[in-house]
Amino acid sequence: MKFKLNLNFLDLRLFRKVLRFVKPYRKTYNLVLLSAILLSIVSTATPYLLKITIDDYIVVKDYSGMVLFLSFLMITLILEVVFQFLFVFYANWLGQKVVKDIRLELFQKLMNFKMAYYDKSAVGRLVTRVVSDIETIASIFSQGLFMIIADLLKMAVIIAVMLMVSLELSAIVFICFPLVIITTKWFQSVMKKAFEDVRREVGNINTFVQERISGMKIVQIFHREDVEQKKFESINNNLKKAWLKTVWYNSFFFPITEIISSLTIGLLVWYGGLRVVVGGSITFGAIFLFIQLAQMLYRPLRQIADKFNTLQMGMVASERIFKILDDSQQIEVDGQVETSQIQGNIKLIEVSFSYVKGEKVLKSINLDIHQGETIAIVGPTGSGKSTIINLISRFYEIQEGTITIDGINIQDYKLDSLRKHVAIVLQDVFLFAGTLKENITLFDDSISDELVIEAAKKIGIHAFIQSLPGQYHFDVKERGNMLSSGQRQLIAFLRAYIINPPVLILDEATSSIDSYSEDLIQNAIGKITKNKTSIIIAHRLATIKNADRIVVLDKGEIIEMGNHSQLIKKDDGYYSKFFENQIILESTEEMV
Repeated sequence: MKFKLNLNFLDLRLFRKVLRFVKPYRKTYNLVLLSAILLSIVSTATPYLLKITIDDYIVVKDYSGMVLFLSFLMITLILEVVFQFLFVFYANWLGQKVVKDIRLELFQKLMNFKMAYYDKSAVGRLVTRVVSDIETIASIFSQGLFMIIADLLKMAVIIAVMLMVSLELSAIVFICFPLVIITTKWFQSVMKKAFEDVRREVGNINTFVQERISGMKIVQIFHREDVEQKKFESINNNLKKAWLKTVWYNSFFFPITEIISSLTIGLLVWYGGLRVVVGGSITFGAIFLFIQLAQMLYRPLRQIADKFNTLQMGMVASERIFKILDDSQQIEVDGQVETSQIQGNIKLIEVSFSYVKGEKVLKSINLDIHQGETIAIVGPTGSGKSTIINLISRFYEIQEGTITIDGINIQDYKLDSLRKHVAIVLQDVFLFAGTLKENITLFDDSISDELVIEAAKKIGIHAFIQSLPGQYHFDVKERGNMLSSGQRQLIAFLRAYIINPPVLILDEATSSIDSYSEDLIQNAIGKITKNKTSIIIAHRLATIKNADRIVVLDKGEIIEMGNHSQLIKKDDGYYSKFFENQIILESTEEMV
């Protein structure tokens, strides 16, 4: 009953969630349980056979019979090895299979979360969940749950054998037994809290290191090395303290249980030897048996506490993992409309949106974008420009109003069907570690080298790629660090062009580029936007003034709309002032 209570303390509801992933491997699960049962029986039979050997053969000096009996003992030992192998191997095998399935489901969940989820979640903590926390779950099967079950079965068989052989010696063992149980129960409770602290501090240190490595340029530019080093020392020290707390509890628990075990053995030898001397019913073999069984009884109990630590860490990790798996912030994919081609007529009807409740970023936006039209959106920072394209791409869900493409609500489209017709080129281009071609095709092997080269030639960047070592097989390294920002932009344009989408979105894709890349980029924009519905957010006049229409946003509302010639004629208009400032800025850049 004691251990049943402890398992309830572990949260059986969480156990059931983990065991859901065991169902596909039920045969293996049953094999592990069967091996645990047989192992508990065989391992207890070994000392009992030694008792019989001592009492029936060694004491009476029947050496011929002893040799025959020892052969049975040898068979028992071999069976114990076989069952031990089956138990350990398949328990670990099952753990890794379960972890693989959980990791797949977790990654799929992360792939479908709304952007709002990532706005509030630290990357380092998510990496910890997907990597180290999931590996900890594997230990539930390899070193935790099944080991505890095996030990409990072994203890039950040991107690049954003790009671069958001698009630007197059993009483001595059972007198000391509650002390071990009480100590073990205390140990379990304090270790759960200690391991929660450890997992929290591991998440903190992962987050800190990931952010500082990603932002190392900022750290060095602003001479923050010493400050960040001190912060890391503090976080590292907290992790050390959390681990040392677990070391302290272990150092305290195991010596106490060893003392109780030694005391029990001493009492068995004293009382059993006394009964043998006075001619009682206790034999030398029984004393030998109880010494072994007492150790076998206390050892699993101590190991259960140790394995309970592993189980506790696995359950803490499981709680963190299932908190993500049970999260409902994934993008709704209830849409049923799937189309192989769209025309690109986009309409925003009374669209409003807030990132923070009560603070509207967009306010009743109405905008009609026609097929093949190029729309430029300008406005001050925070006016809602990027929010519009985030809603069209369904990175965020609309809160008020409707967005339609070709007259169909975007929420009625299947998400993959919608997004494969919309390409986005962002200001901050993300490249994966790998070759240029892999980043252009996004690892799609169906796109041939010839197709990539032909597309690069059409938008005018083939010569630039040929100048790189390895050309299309040039290794850009992590985040594309081997390329300049302008070169990364060119690769992003080629990536968008090669999929030939009917709707193209450029979000500040021409900002922060070098003079060498600007001509190439402007040429590429002209090529990739031709005959496509294009939405461009930009500050450079060369990109904006050629748009069919320019939409001016301010504080989430459309305040001006028209082409370049129409808008610059408004003396007090936002766009005319913006135009004048851009001319001055670009003239200054040319002088520099």
